[in-house]
Amino acid sequence: MIETHHKTGCPMSGYSDVGSQTASRRSRCSIFAAHFAAKVGIVCGSKRPLSLALATLLTAALAGCNAGPKYKVPPTPAPPAFKEALPTDFKGSGDWKPGQPFDAIPRGAWWTVFNDPQLNALEPQVETANQTLRQADANLQAAMAEVTVRKADRFPTFGIDPASGAGRYSNSPYFNPSPAVGVTSTTTQYPVEVNYEVDLWGQVRRNIAAGKEEAQASAADRVNILLSLQATLATDYFNLRAADSLQHLLNDTVRQYEEALRITTNRYKGGISPKSDVTQAQTQLDAARVLASDIAVQRAQYEHAIAVLIGKSPADLSIPETPLDTNTIPPLVPPGLPSELLQRRPDIAAAERRANEGNEAIGIAQSAFYPSVLLSGALGFASTTAISSVVSPASAIYSLGPGIAFTIFDGGRRKGIKAEAVALFDRDSASYKQTVLTAFQQVEDNLVALHILTDEAAEQRSATASALESERIFNNRYVGGVDTYLQVITAQNTALINEQNDIDILRRRMDSTVSLIMALGGGWDHTQLPPQ
Repeated sequence: MIETHHKTGCPMSGYSDVGSQTASRRSRCSIFAAHFAAKVGIVCGSKRPLSLALATLLTAALAGCNAGPKYKVPPTPAPPAFKEALPTDFKGSGDWKPGQPFDAIPRGAWWTVFNDPQLNALEPQVETANQTLRQADANLQAAMAEVTVRKADRFPTFGIDPASGAGRYSNSPYFNPSPAVGVTSTTTQYPVEVNYEVDLWGQVRRNIAAGKEEAQASAADRVNILLSLQATLATDYFNLRAADSLQHLLNDTVRQYEEALRITTNRYKGGISPKSDVTQAQTQLDAARVLASDIAVQRAQYEHAIAVLIGKSPADLSIPETPLDTNTIPPLVPPGLPSELLQRRPDIAAAERRANEGNEAIGIAQSAFYPSVLLSGALGFASTTAISSVVSPASAIYSLGPGIAFTIFDGGRRKGIKAEAVALFDRDSASYKQTVLTAFQQVEDNLVALHILTDEAAEQRSATASALESERIFNNRYVGGVDTYLQVITAQNTALINEQNDIDILRRRMDSTVSLIMALGGGWDHTQLPPQ
């Protein structure tokens, strides 16, 4: 059955209100198409169905027009090279090639560069069991389903609208007391309806494209979440191993201080040392025991965090104690990384696609300023007599006709929506640029951290060696009666602090290496680049 649009009175198959989008410029083909449609006689109530159908087909041929601006990737300042230097002891490989800006390159098992079997066993479980990642998977599936929904707008809709009803009407005048004979009417109809809106200005095409951009952004979001979870697990794991190293150090320290207490007690009993030496040694021992107990708390919390990251209850995971060797050398990122490699970061890819999506919204909104070409038709049977007479050639009915729906006045609604969409596109473009700049900052921050920490580790090793030697000398001088026990305690504290610094600097180097790999997109190995 034919409906009429409430603003124009023309036949229609459905009016598309583009109230949620905006636009920035007119398309020349849109003006030509509207002028052409008017010339060929698409007029409401026309008795020329063949001319109307032909005009509609010709108008539909112009559906290649796209209202709105053409998308261009927002420009971003990209330096030719990174500012911060790499560690001085790094020896680069000559086969490294510049990265290509393909965010879809698989990141791979980047954690294998640490050559840690326990880490290699834990990391793959993030992708298979983490519940935060499951949420990202669901978001991606929903975005892909939305694309399917939007693609349906390219096709006509078919439906059936059967109806049957009866009514009785009086033929007596008002206020007439004489009895009247009622008239009974029965209406039955079985129409099949077809409705289609011609995508004359590219509204449907841009809507589908916007859905695809959002799906790609959701896919990039998923990769970014996965990379973040994997990096968090690696960081927690190295913190756990550093806690194991501190635990091992403090346990050794407690045993050393127990021996020192035994010596001072014997000297006191022998009348060689004062009681204060014993109390100082006891205090030193108790303080070391407190530190050793406190490390156990940190270690347990890191283990619990790792369990949750791999989708397990903390009670279901036990990681064996594995101290981090202070002679460990973290893997180093190859030199000469080009800035284009940052385009492999999934957060940059997601931001760029959402900027593209915002541009599509401008085109969708622009199409709201132009008339909509609508096609509708119905074919079926209708009868006002008995139901048995409905399905007969004499009861066949049909309707067919195109129409144009055009909003003449809306109080500035479309204009306001247009300004809103342009502003949102500017916001998305700025977000993309800021994401790129933040990515450069993260790479620079971790490069400088690795550079300085590498030099700092060498300096700390020298300081630790000196502190241990001083502790040995003062302890011998105390036993020989030359120095007081206070000097021994001072040397012991200094040595312990320096040994703790050794472990902490190594932990920070491992954490910075993980952060740098994440900042580079989690896959800087040149074997993952596509063939040239």
